[in-house]
Amino acid sequence: MKMNLRSALLSTALLGLLTVTASAQEAAAAAGVHHKTLADLFIEGGWVMYPITLCSVAMMWFMVDGFIKTGAGKMYPTEHVTQLREFFKKGDYVGAYGFAKTAGSPVADVVRAGVAFAPDGKTMTEEAILSEIARIQGEIKGRLSYLSVIGVCTPMIGLTGTVTGMMSAFETLGTSGVGDPSKLSGAIGEVLVATASGLFIAIPAFISYYLLINRLNKGIHDIQEIATSLFRSFPYEEVEGHKVGDEEIYAAKPDWSASSSVQG
Repeated sequence: MKMNLRSALLSTALLGLLTVTASAQEAAAAAGVHHKTLADLFIEGGWVMYPITLCSVAMMWFMVDGFIKTGAGKMYPTEHVTQLREFFKKGDYVGAYGFAKTAGSPVADVVRAGVAFAPDGKTMTEEAILSEIARIQGEIKGRLSYLSVIGVCTPMIGLTGTVTGMMSAFETLGTSGVGDPSKLSGAIGEVLVATASGLFIAIPAFISYYLLINRLNKGIHDIQEIATSLFRSFPYEEVEGHKVGDEEIYAAKPDWSASSSVQG
C-alpha cells in the first residue's frame, strides 16, 4: 500500500516537472529567446572583433612557440649534454668547440663561448659564459614579452569598442528614444561583447607570460649548472696561448709606427 502511494506521488511530481518545463520552453519560444552563436557574438561585437581576433591568433602562436623554446628538450637536449661531456672527459676541446658550434642549442652555444675564451683564462671564460647566457635569456624573453603586450593591448582595444558602442547607444537614444529597442540593444551588445572579448584574451595572455618566464628562468639555471660542471676542473694553464676555436681575434700587438705616421 505504501509502495503504491509512493509511486503515485513520484509519478505526480514527474508529471508536474515535465509540465513546468514544457511551459517554460513554450514561453521562451513565444518570446523569441534563442542562444547566440560565436558568429552572432562576433558580428555583435563590431569592428573591434577583427583586431581582437588577430591578437588571439598571435597569442596562441607565441604561447606554443614559448612553450617549445623554454622546454628542456630545446634548451639543453640530453644528447648534446652527453656528447659535450664526452669531449671534455677526453680533453678534446677543439672537438667540443666544433660540435657546440654546429649543435644549435642554447647549452651548446654557452659551452662554445666558454671553450673559445678558455685560452684567455678563467675570468674571461666565465664572463663569456655569462654573456652568452644573458644573450640567450634576452632573446627568448623578448619573444615572450609579446604575450605581455597582447595582454595590455586587448583590453584597450575592447575599451575602444566600448566607447564607440556607447556613442552609438546615446546616438540611438537621441534620435529615436526608447521607441526602437532593437537598435539600442545592438549598441549595448557591442559595448558588452567588446569589453568581454578584450578581457577574454588578456587574462590567458598574462597567465601564460608569467608561467613561461618562470619556465625560462628554470631552463637558464639548469644551463648554468651544466656549464659549471663542465668547466669545474678545466686546465686553463695547459690551453693558455692556444687557439681552440676559429673565432677571429681583432686585438693585435700595438704598431706605434702606424700611429706616428697617421699623426704626422
